[in-house]
Amino acid sequence: MPLTTALTIPDLAGKAVLVTGASTGIGAALALAYAEQKCQVAVHYNSSRDAAEKLARTIADKGGEAYLVQGDFSLPADVERVVQESAEKFGRLDGLVNNAGGMLGRIPYAEQTEAHYDAVMDLNARSVLTASRKAIPWLKKQGGFIVNTSSIAARNGAGGGAGLYGSAKAFVSNVTRGMAKELISFGIRVNAVAPGTILTPFHQRYSTDEQMKGMVATIPQGRAGTAEDCVGAYLFLSSDLLSGYITGQVIEVNGGQLMP
Repeated sequence: MPLTTALTIPDLAGKAVLVTGASTGIGAALALAYAEQKCQVAVHYNSSRDAAEKLARTIADKGGEAYLVQGDFSLPADVERVVQESAEKFGRLDGLVNNAGGMLGRIPYAEQTEAHYDAVMDLNARSVLTASRKAIPWLKKQGGFIVNTSSIAARNGAGGGAGLYGSAKAFVSNVTRGMAKELISFGIRVNAVAPGTILTPFHQRYSTDEQMKGMVATIPQGRAGTAEDCVGAYLFLSSDLLSGYITGQVIEVNGGQLMP
């Protein structure tokens, strides 16, 4: 697996960054990209241990530094532990990428259960609050960044039984704006990236070929995105050199599928 970009962003070198949900998909591409920028990278995973270990070996083979940390992000205690272990491992934390999440099934609103609501919101919404709260004292020490992963579904309401997931991501987008206001006085910038239709295990798990064709048909660029297509936006928002006067923003990465 190659590292994802040849671009050098000098102010990221030496930063300690935790990427949650980093074993596959966008998270894995981000972990590789931060490693390429000479960051110390904490690679969080839940059940995909083999993929996480392979990713860590790739980073090490390229001369980077990765620390694997497991945790179920539907459980607040696990979220807190993952952040604390990562920060203690590196002795600091400069960046948090709240990327862990998942749809947990396509269930129409008329068929929602309380248990499904709790599972979706705990994983996609509560985990962002918990991880950020635990990271803030570390980030305050020298300033830093939080980049949240939202979704195109946060703006278009989603479809095909993904509405609750989209609503959870709308929560993430608004939390991004609220945190940005509260934390900028501590030198912490908070932004988000909202991917569109991206070819990752997410859609392999939850979308049929017919659904994918329907979504791709709405994309002006004529194709679904890749995890690597998303990397530049996250690196941009992580760098004070490139985006030091940007906070509280959600960058849409969707090939023109949604133009707000």
